[in-house]
Amino acid sequence: MAKEIKTIGVLTSGGDAPGMNAAIRAVVRKALANGLKVKGIKKGYMGLLNEEIIDMDRRSVSDIIQRGGTILGTARCMEFKTAEGQQKGAEICRKHGIDGMVVIGGDGSYKGAIALSRNGINTIGLPGTIDLDIACTDYTIGFDTAINTAMQAIDKVRDTSSSHERCSIIEVMGRNAGYIALWCGIANGADDILLPEKYDYNEQRIIDNIIDNRKRGKTHHIIINAEGIGHSTSMARRIEAATGMETRATILGYMQRGGSPTCKDRVYASIMGAYAADILTAGKTNRVVGYRNGQFVDYDIEEALAMKKYINEYQYEISRII
Repeated sequence: MAKEIKTIGVLTSGGDAPGMNAAIRAVVRKALANGLKVKGIKKGYMGLLNEEIIDMDRRSVSDIIQRGGTILGTARCMEFKTAEGQQKGAEICRKHGIDGMVVIGGDGSYKGAIALSRNGINTIGLPGTIDLDIACTDYTIGFDTAINTAMQAIDKVRDTSSSHERCSIIEVMGRNAGYIALWCGIANGADDILLPEKYDYNEQRIIDNIIDNRKRGKTHHIIINAEGIGHSTSMARRIEAATGMETRATILGYMQRGGSPTCKDRVYASIMGAYAADILTAGKTNRVVGYRNGQFVDYDIEEALAMKKYINEYQYEISRII
């Protein structure tokens, strides 16, 4: 028999992502519509252990869907990685009457969700990360905003790179995943795209490409470098020394996590948040919400974490050709 849920909590964990507020808003309002009480946990698992817990109603989430970041805040928490910390977190949930939890974050956050579930708190995960590196879903909250932010910044760098006849290495985020780099590489028409999943660290190939392009009359060169490869500044020095072409590195950094979410991130995050509230109401636990083949679905979290995600070979091939 499914466990009856009366009060749920919601927290955001790990790196923030545009669209998290839309997800929080949907969780709160759909849960209230389902007859549940809702509590917000500030600063992720750290806030849970510190009992930074607040009551939430419809007005608590008014006027937030357009805001970047997360109104609940987020923080790393080493204590919650321990069995003692996880048991303490579950006991604090019970103390505050929380029998269900929605965790919005990435794969690291899901491990905490699994721990809460094992300790008797029904828990649902939402994929909140700009990196698109969660294998069970084709969409993660924040990715669309992040790639649009990066794309616009790269367009601006291209303008000045063209004016000065430079080579520009532009480093984008993504941890050890190359999805942001791949999408921006295609969208910005980059000359070289360096992905952690594909890069062979053969800088001579890049150098030869720059030299060949210059012989054909091309006066500037754009390289998109993924965070998982990094070292863009030292790479720029080596390429300039080898080609004689002025080369500059631009690291976009945390600007990709901020800003008002796109329409897609607002809508998809809202649907995912509502879906999470519904399956918690139904008594499900240890699940993660995903988007696959045009449908919003849910998976066992442990099965989801065991899945592997690979760069789409066709997308990668066309990125090299066009």
